[in-house]
Amino acid sequence: MISYETSVNMLELLTLAPVRVEKLFISDALGRILAEDIIANENYPRFATSAMDGYAIIHADQEWGEIEIDGDNPAGSDNIGMVRGGKCIKTFTGSKMPEGADTLIPIENVTVEGNVIKIDESVPKGFSVRPIAESYSKGDVLIKKGTKIGFAEIGVMAGIEKVMVLVAQKPRVAVISTGSEILDIGEAVKTDSQIRSTNHITIEAIAKMAGAEVIQLGVVSDDRDSIMSSFENALSSADIIVSTGGVSVGDYDFVKDIVPALGADVVYKGVKIKPGQHIMLAQKEGKIILALPGFAYSSTVTFILYGVSLISRMLAKERGLNIIEAKLKEPFVKRSKKSEFTACNLYFEDGSYWVDFKGKKVGTSAILTNLLQESALMITGEDDSNLQEGVSVNVITLDMF
Repeated sequence: MISYETSVNMLELLTLAPVRVEKLFISDALGRILAEDIIANENYPRFATSAMDGYAIIHADQEWGEIEIDGDNPAGSDNIGMVRGGKCIKTFTGSKMPEGADTLIPIENVTVEGNVIKIDESVPKGFSVRPIAESYSKGDVLIKKGTKIGFAEIGVMAGIEKVMVLVAQKPRVAVISTGSEILDIGEAVKTDSQIRSTNHITIEAIAKMAGAEVIQLGVVSDDRDSIMSSFENALSSADIIVSTGGVSVGDYDFVKDIVPALGADVVYKGVKIKPGQHIMLAQKEGKIILALPGFAYSSTVTFILYGVSLISRMLAKERGLNIIEAKLKEPFVKRSKKSEFTACNLYFEDGSYWVDFKGKKVGTSAILTNLLQESALMITGEDDSNLQEGVSVNVITLDMF
């Protein structure tokens, strides 16, 4: 078996096909990954504008105590006038600042008497004036390639009239669960030895969160021909094939033999991690095969570690997994000489992130409920031993793929 660090390095060294792209209308691009830099085509704002309703003045004129009103300047007006000494122009939010004015005094700071304003509270020079290029300058990279498009990105693109945007096409992920003892959703239980499969549904959800399109192939019994047929189908239609079960050392663990029989090159099989040491990574003609363990917690964690990283690369995402530093709220007992990924509670308190293990059950790698609520994965290395309260640890957050 190889170390976790080596397995990640080998994963990153895989040669993948170039990122496929497509053009979408910006409103349809929500949640997609940018395949181009978004660059400002002009300064914004193009001219100094008012940030409030008030009066455009020359700052020094406030010393006189009162200033004569010399017209109105509604937003969008072309006839905005010019401010001269002792004069002001009533100016509204979003209006171009009149020539000669360097400050806007808000309506709330003055009293209007006839055709003059009396200064009740003065303001500093430049108050409530948006300068040219306050938001951005022509040529600025506003949004980097690889960014996930959210509401702010769509708003900014609309502001520069970016109607159509290049995004990465979603990689296709085919998901297969193997095992004669497992049932798909909706199948009736026939014997007490059968269990409900969650792996293919959970992995589908994670893959979609990470930005992939999913081809759901469901549950396949432990039959060599059936499994072979499912893999062949998946290879013809997907970029990544993910299976769960059948990679251990049992008599009915057929996946470990079928993958090389398909003509795929096995990159590695077996990684010193907990959960999920029985992992196989293979490649065939640019397609990636990721064969994962059958236990629910194991398959979920290993797909997060390896599958999400692959999807991120195929999308040319700016980043994959989000790893942060946190402090232990309680001691931690290391259970193996492997890299461990332990379900924990993550929260922010007193200016720091903290983790504890309240409500997390210690047992087999089948306890998927350990990932409910505000859960995260705490990382400990092969050489780590028991950790004391207050020690800093690295944590994978599970809310941002």
